[in-house]
Amino acid sequence: MDRESLKKLQSERLVRIVKHAYDNVPFYKKKMDDMGLKPSDIKSIDDISKLPFTVKTDLRENYPDGLFAVDRSEIIRLHASSGTTGKPIVAGYTAHDVENWKEGVARCLTAYGASKEDTIQISYGYGLFTGGLGAHDGATKIGATVLPTSSGNTAKQIMLMQDLECTGLCCTPSYALFLAEEIEKEGVKDKIKLKFGAFGAEPWTENMRKELESKLGIKAYDIYGLTEVSGPGVGGECECQDGTHLWEDMFFPEIIDPVTLKPLPEGQEGELVFTTLDKWGMPMLRYRTRDLTHLTYEKCKCGRTMVRMGRILGRSDDMLIVRGVNVFPSQVESVILEIPEFQGQYFITVDRINNVDTFQIDVELREEFYSDNIEDMTRYKAQLAARLISVIGIKPDLRIVAPNSIERSMGKAKHVLDKRKL
Repeated sequence: MDRESLKKLQSERLVRIVKHAYDNVPFYKKKMDDMGLKPSDIKSIDDISKLPFTVKTDLRENYPDGLFAVDRSEIIRLHASSGTTGKPIVAGYTAHDVENWKEGVARCLTAYGASKEDTIQISYGYGLFTGGLGAHDGATKIGATVLPTSSGNTAKQIMLMQDLECTGLCCTPSYALFLAEEIEKEGVKDKIKLKFGAFGAEPWTENMRKELESKLGIKAYDIYGLTEVSGPGVGGECECQDGTHLWEDMFFPEIIDPVTLKPLPEGQEGELVFTTLDKWGMPMLRYRTRDLTHLTYEKCKCGRTMVRMGRILGRSDDMLIVRGVNVFPSQVESVILEIPEFQGQYFITVDRINNVDTFQIDVELREEFYSDNIEDMTRYKAQLAARLISVIGIKPDLRIVAPNSIERSMGKAKHVLDKRKL
């Protein structure tokens, strides 16, 4: 679709969804009334910046269903976030919303080259987390054979992956790396028929992509989504692997300055904000994702005209400030994966002792390089430390640990412990 036609569609949908939210969600009615804003003031997509923001605490404060815009009898699916503190975030979907969700995932899988000829292993968790059922429904929509393994039981996952000749894998990038390590240990890489992987639910880097593609012999693609807006399938990469296409006929993206909250021009990095244009169970107006990225509107080489999102740099609420320096875990991961002697497994611990920030990074060496040779270990450590200092601008307390000693995750990886917040 050309950009002008898309803008017309977005405008029509925005006008409808704003009225729907205002008429049916007391939270949005009060927000807009307090601003002196009426649905009739929203005439096109150009008026979107007039609308109020929505943030995660708004969803928690309206737990469980205070932001639903339809009667509960119209809600056919409920999901909830995996938050570890306080009330979870609950999302409700109408039948129409679920069909749109399937459509988004199906677009992503099609862009990866998937079809009904493929057998796709879904290793995202099934249940309250949106990953498993979201990927499952999208794969079913394109007619692919689905293997719903969920997460965990890695030995069985690898056995089924071989025996059923799975060609696609959907999971978190950290679990994909763990699967790759186990496949390597078992010596069965030549029996794996995977062609592509759809990886999401956590930020990952280009170096992680290269690692996964090399270890699994696949093309590794990003798939993006979030519980508050929709599950996986809000966007996905294409064969060009040059940015994540966001399906902006359903989810309108903006980039704002996270401090001033003002919209930023194309290409500038800031916080990603979404408005759901065709989600009726629980519409979201200008939801602040906290994800930091940029947008590109130039037509992609693949022919798709929908906006492309750059890699997620991190989250504005996950950024570590250590001795006055901004540090993102993704920066650390990228550096570690640059050096072939190291695994992609790491853990950051930040603390404050005697009013001074401490910054410790545990990182695994590959098994073939780990030894009792002090000179070799010192050399590896110095090489990594020098590179980390040059990229993040701060010297870490670097500890090289034994292979497989850092806890693996079957879902979203936990790479950081900030003891200053405990």
